[in-house]
Amino acid sequence: MHSLDRTISDIVLIVDDIPENLALLHDALDEAGHTVLVATHGEAALQRARQSLPDVILLDAVMPGMDGFEVARRLKADFVTQHIPIVFMTGLTETEHVVAAFAAGGADYVTKPIRPPEVLARIAAHVMNARQMRQARTALDAFGQATVAVRAADSRIVWQTPLARALLHSYFGNPESVAPEELLHWIAAAHRARAEHRPPSPLLFAQAQKRLLASFHDQTGDDEWLVVLREENDASAVESLIAAFRLTQREAEVLYWVVQGKTSKDIGDILGSSPRTVNKHLEHIFEKLGVETRTAAANLAMGKMRGTQG
Repeated sequence: MHSLDRTISDIVLIVDDIPENLALLHDALDEAGHTVLVATHGEAALQRARQSLPDVILLDAVMPGMDGFEVARRLKADFVTQHIPIVFMTGLTETEHVVAAFAAGGADYVTKPIRPPEVLARIAAHVMNARQMRQARTALDAFGQATVAVRAADSRIVWQTPLARALLHSYFGNPESVAPEELLHWIAAAHRARAEHRPPSPLLFAQAQKRLLASFHDQTGDDEWLVVLREENDASAVESLIAAFRLTQREAEVLYWVVQGKTSKDIGDILGSSPRTVNKHLEHIFEKLGVETRTAAANLAMGKMRGTQG
């Protein structure tokens, strides 16, 4: 989406319609080693934020046309930019502006006349927080944890890892900031099951050879739920068994259904073979895996499959 290199420096977007303010802040931030972008009105700010995904936005509260509060509301309503911390710049005596700034989604504010050392300190703190959040989400994805935080009261997705976003889009094609109905129903049902000391069903959605499973990770607030998603895919599981144990396609399919607890007759029905043919495949599978029982084969296979589903 953008070619700016944030490994070299943090990116700061300054939004102000007064050239003197822009010049003062630009010079101070540039000298401190930040990459500085500027916008002189609301529309330009929205466009630049979406294109460049700055690490923090310094936003003037009062501007002609679209004011800073409306800019902030739009940034926070857009999933692509809602994670970016916004530091408002407001007049010293305008208390109602401070209240409005936080209501619009601001993370902090600095008062005019602007003092560059204070601005630099605030920016450093918010950039660090934002980076830690990004790293946490990236780490969750790296461990196969497709994680989504949902606020049940208004059906909003508070945040989600890229892997969770891809899964939700793949299964439900939903808008990025709104939780799909299926997930909200699952949360409600799982919440009831917990209250009644029953294990909640992990199945969220099934289609053809794929299933999307869900489990509670934690409750992050009074009405916010952290849900971990996991995809089970018959085809990818079979592929992983072929690769892990050097099985033929049909042997891997038989082993896959053994893991699912199916009998030789069940497997024959599923694959269009006789139970005798299935048992012949099982003999070859046992030999290749170095085991003697279906249970031992299933346990070995399950370990390999678990590493590929998620």
